Amino acid sequence: MRIDGKPLALFMEGALTDISGKMGFGVLRYSQNPVVCVIDSSYAGQDAKDITGIPRSCPVVATVDEARNLGAEVFLLGIAPSGGQIPADWYPAIDRAWELGMTLVNGLHDLLGPRYPDPKRVWDIRIEPAGLENNQGRARNLPAKRVLFIGTDMAIGKMTASLEMWKEARSRGIKAEFVATGQIGITITGSGVPLDAVRVDFASGAIEREMLRYPDAELILVEGQGSLIHPSSTATLPLIRGSVPTHLVLCHRAGQIALAKMPEVAIPELRGFAKMYEDLAEAQSTFPRPVTVGIALNCGHLDDEAAERAVEELERETGWPVTDPVKHGTSRLLDRI
Repeated sequence: MRIDGKPLALFMEGALTDISGKMGFGVLRYSQNPVVCVIDSSYAGQDAKDITGIPRSCPVVATVDEARNLGAEVFLLGIAPSGGQIPADWYPAIDRAWELGMTLVNGLHDLLGPRYPDPKRVWDIRIEPAGLENNQGRARNLPAKRVLFIGTDMAIGKMTASLEMWKEARSRGIKAEFVATGQIGITITGSGVPLDAVRVDFASGAIEREMLRYPDAELILVEGQGSLIHPSSTATLPLIRGSVPTHLVLCHRAGQIALAKMPEVAIPELRGFAKMYEDLAEAQSTFPRPVTVGIALNCGHLDDEAAERAVEELERETGWPVTDPVKHGTSRLLDRI
């Protein structure tokens, strides 16, 4: 299903200033669809740009009816709660959107299709694609440079960094493609594979299939998921084996020293962390060894001056180029690739 050009209302109730609103933040920043409004009663009457800092102006309203009256045709769940379940107190708003004739876009594990059985008006993104096969390692034969974005934690900026580099590469005339692997990237681009909804036997094959869609690309940018050090993350090996990366971009949040939701799990020294990925990808010379080109540093919580300091300090510490993809762009990383 695609929602090209349709005006959106982003349901962000209680999450407009919380990391769990990452689905809505990604759509606000990157979607080509018009965003009519954001729904969050806590900030009704304000502008989303002033609250989020994302340079896209749209009003915040309190109800679904207001969103519909403003012309919204699509009701998009912009919140990604832990575990991917839809809380019971969301259903009155979802039901109302359905009653008003809106298309529903849902990136969570709980599906809306069984509740509202109309495939023309319900897009449950986290459904395993049909016809998947086992991976055969064929991505290694693609002529394109293949860049996998890896991270020190969940929700740390892997999608943002890859989309920013895609935008930069295309502005240079490079034939670049973006492989979305999560619900946000799929919503924004209209294609990809929801990796965490794919059975493990077919996960790397699903990534391979996406890679093989682009036999003539010069550059393929693969949205990363999870982290090797996160106890609940299982996405890394399918991403590595399915994409057979030639390059890695390490994504990290400035100042973070442990997993955000598991502070007992410390983040290791970053060069060693990247080497762990390189070693796993190479598998003792079985596959090409990828090169880590630098660090995409998430400085969204810092002002411009503090962000500059964080970048400079990490460059001195690692010897790699470091950039905040949103504040400073990705040119330096792309140059190395």
